[in-house]
Amino acid sequence: MASIFSKIISGQIPCFKIAETEEYFAFLDIRPLTEGHTLVVPKKEVDYLFDLDESTYSGLHLFAKNVAAGIKTFTGKRVGVVVMGLEVPHAHIHLIPFGTMEEMNFSNEKLQLPAEQMEAIAKGIRSTLEFY
Repeated sequence: MASIFSKIISGQIPCFKIAETEEYFAFLDIRPLTEGHTLVVPKKEVDYLFDLDESTYSGLHLFAKNVAAGIKTFTGKRVGVVVMGLEVPHAHIHLIPFGTMEEMNFSNEKLQLPAEQMEAIAKGIRSTLEFY
């Protein structure tokens, strides 16, 4: 059964896309910790990050680095990286803009931003990327 991330990648479920390559996909988290909180995933559906083959694993991290640079440029904040992998059985990396350590706490209440604001954030981040 396809994961929710595979359905997002295939267009079955809408998202606020940040970037896409042949092998990787980045989109805004719909329940973000902070504005600009982005998920980066391989298109290959593998449950656990450390089960990815070496090429996909390293490629995912390089893709995430490029997306993080765009997030930093757009938000003006450092970008934290979190890999937890319990919510969805599809390897993924959270890129979270933050100004304080508390903003990286997944126990915090998630933001509920209107679609127009989410699209403006996605568009702003995309505008900073060189490879999109």
